[in-house]
Amino acid sequence: MSHNHHHHHHHSSGSNALTFAFFLNLGFSVIELIGGILTNSTAIVADAFHDFMDAMAIGVAVYFEKISKKKRTDQFLYGYRRFNLVSALGLSVVLLVGAAVMVYSAVLSFQSQKEVHSLGMLGLAILGVLVNGAAFLRLKNDDETNNNRKAVMLHILEDVLGWIAVLIGSIVIYFTNWNWIDGLLAIGIAGFISINAVKNIIDTMKIMLQSVPENIDMQQLSIDIRNIDEVIDFHDLRIWTMDGNYHVGSLHVQIPTESKITYAHLYEKVQAVLSNYHIEHATIQVETLEDNCLHEEEGN
Repeated sequence: MSHNHHHHHHHSSGSNALTFAFFLNLGFSVIELIGGILTNSTAIVADAFHDFMDAMAIGVAVYFEKISKKKRTDQFLYGYRRFNLVSALGLSVVLLVGAAVMVYSAVLSFQSQKEVHSLGMLGLAILGVLVNGAAFLRLKNDDETNNNRKAVMLHILEDVLGWIAVLIGSIVIYFTNWNWIDGLLAIGIAGFISINAVKNIIDTMKIMLQSVPENIDMQQLSIDIRNIDEVIDFHDLRIWTMDGNYHVGSLHVQIPTESKITYAHLYEKVQAVLSNYHIEHATIQVETLEDNCLHEEEGN
């Protein structure tokens, strides 16, 4: 058996970026709530709740990020990497709940029309774009990425786009007095958030169900393995990912009975192919044609 490991050490900067996003979101959600009440804007009050839930979810993401760095134990033999997925899943569910609240608030605002202070909305929207934009850029410029961090970045990007929508809406309300635009914006933002949250849930569930990573072409990988000198065939190729970044694989390769190649040299060649597909931990079993390897292809 042979194993190939690649480790990247950006833990400190990564956690700092998430912590920065947490405090930024938490502080701004309080400002936003006060501003939403003062401007009488349903969209802003609803988004304040969403931002607060976002901040709490990012706080949980920071906690799970730290847990995911722990080394493997006798209980968690693959380590704690998938704790990031739990956080990503929770983050997306929280956003769906927040989106539902936004839609409910918007429907109520249609039933009882109220005047919206468009200039106050405009000011908050500009502040919202700046604050969330700063948090997004801080995370985007960080070297380390994983599903958990991608989920956080996605949500902050949605906040930026949401505030751009509020900014445009406040200008429209100022010139037209169409106060119903406020509720329409809330529904639009909620819909956008929901679509992306569902996508993230699907992506996270694929990883948890050990689907082959989307960036790996299994057909091309099979061709590359068969093109290795001395390899006659292979079977039981399994590729999955622990957290969307750290890929794991296992396979059985067959070589001629009278092959002169050393197992160590063969391992090296197979590992080189797998490394091209960012498979960082591989278990390889070598067999000759005379070996009677009993294997069962599951799912066929």
